[in-house]
Amino acid sequence: QVQLVESGGGLVQAGGSLKLSCAASGLTFSGFAMGWFRQAPGKEREFVGHISWIGSITYYADSVKGRFTVSRDNAKNTVYLQMSRLKPEDTAVYYCAATADYQGRRYTNYDDWTYWGQGTQVTVSS
Repeated sequence: QVQLVESGGGLVQAGGSLKLSCAASGLTFSGFAMGWFRQAPGKEREFVGHISWIGSITYYADSVKGRFTVSRDNAKNTVYLQMSRLKPEDTAVYYCAATADYQGRRYTNYDDWTYWGQGTQVTVSS
């Protein structure tokens, strides 16, 4: 049974930083691309960024490029989202996702991803 468990969410002031973690179990972690999505109230879930199975390729949404960094530790079966220079519009529930991949392809659509975590709330105050 695959489980993705996010942690690290919370309340932060605009301009601050926060680091999310997602611990994966029940899958061969090194064979999966790992990603982050977010969903604000009343909005659709949107792609934030993801990292390839080997960790050498990353993709980001334009809205977070240069501020957010996705990384992974295959020895710990964990993926991270380092968020810096946070803005109030970054407020959302952040979800971790996984999809099998050995090609380093780009996956930005919700339907591209197979497994999902339950999410962690990030609130950025102005």
